[in-house]
Order: sequence, then C-alpha cells, then structure tokens
Amino acid sequence: MPRLRPLLLAFSLAAPGTVCAEEAQIAVAANFTAPMKAIIARFEDDTGHSVKVSFGSTGKLYAQIQNGAPFEALLAADQRRPELLEEEGVGVPGSRFTYAIGSLVLWSADAEKVEDGPALLESGDFNKLSIANPKLAPYGEASVQTLEALGVEQAIEPKLVMGENIAQAYQFVDTGNADIGFVALSQVMQGGEIVKGSGWIVPGEMHAPIRQDAVILESGKDNPAVTELFAYLQGEKAKAIIHDFGYETE
Repeated sequence: MPRLRPLLLAFSLAAPGTVCAEEAQIAVAANFTAPMKAIIARFEDDTGHSVKVSFGSTGKLYAQIQNGAPFEALLAADQRRPELLEEEGVGVPGSRFTYAIGSLVLWSADAEKVEDGPALLESGDFNKLSIANPKLAPYGEASVQTLEALGVEQAIEPKLVMGENIAQAYQFVDTGNADIGFVALSQVMQGGEIVKGSGWIVPGEMHAPIRQDAVILESGKDNPAVTELFAYLQGEKAKAIIHDFGYETE
C-alpha cells in the first residue's frame, strides 16, 4: 500500500476516505484517556485512518518501548521520557511537541468531602489518600511535591495508597477504597466543571509544571496515520476537546 507524501497531508485531511487508510499504534499516558478517546473518534471520522491505543503510566510505556513494544508514537505525561527517546535514537527528531499542560486536583467521590483541600489534608480527617506511583507517573510525582509544599507528607504517609498509574489512583477513590486522592483534573472535569464529587484544584506553583509531550517513534515516521494524527493534535478541533477536559495548550 503506497504511503502518502507530506505534500498530500492537507488533501488527506480535507478529503477523508479518498486516500488509502492506515492504522496508527500509539501509547498514551493514562491521565489523557478520556480526551484521547474523544479525539480519536473525531480523527477517524475526519481522515478515514484508524488508531489503536494502549493507555498506561508513562514510565511503564517508556519501558515497553525500550523493550520493543510495537508502538509508533508516545503521548507522555511528562517531557523527560520523550526527550530520552529522542536522545536514544528511538524518537524522530523534530516531531516532539507539548500537546497538553495538565492540572492536579485533590478529589473525592463525596460531593461534600473536599471544601478546603489544604485544611483537609492537615486535619487527617480521611481514611486513605490515593496517589499514582511517583516513580512511574508524573502526576504522582506532582502529588508528592504538593504534599511536601504543604508540609504534611510525613503525617500522611501511613494513609497513602498508591496506584500504578493515575487511572488506578482515580479508581481507588471512585470505588470508595480511599476517601480522597490526587488525580488528573481531566478525569473529573468536562465542559469546564467538575462533574462528579468534590475537588480542590492544586495551584500550579505547588508542583513542577505537568507539561505533556508527544513524540513520533522511528517505527511510525513513514506512517501517514501517525503524522496526520500529530498534525490533528495541534489543530483547533483537538485543542477544543483538550481544553474541555481541563488542560491548557500552547
């Protein structure tokens, strides 16, 4: 099946179904699950291409790529892993960009539990606090930084429950196994509002910026479905979805 040349990119986006459809296999950070599913649905309708996606913690996805997993692109929850992939010769030079800037929220499925986030954490009036593994998930790292900024990390440590990724951290709270948890704002926000439970959006100065970079891998550099998806992620349709889930873009 012939590959599209770069000059045909605009035509393929404007005329879905008129050129050969391809499939992209991509790895995506767990925090971006909901918006990515919405973006993929629009992308597939608009272009005729298909996207097969695996969600997980950034650290685990990075390790899988190093071990030869058949991904053609990575949408990470940080900048470090995409940079490393470029340095290691696995990421395509010049393809990396920041697709989203994330926000952290202290969240509870109880609509009345989180009124004053710092006061609640200082009081210890909760059974468990769920966070993502800070060694694997940038949102988990930001959670630890927030606890340190508030000066409560030692007092809260016995109450911590740790998920492998941000999706599991959310699940612990959603199922009631933890009263509260640090999750990605995108997991509980849509249309600019927290749609379930209660939450405190953590001020950005309490943790390092959660800048999320995407990079095309060498295995995907000649796949038009991958290159067109990356162009689509930087377009207005995708950005509108990204903003709707509480992220910022550049």
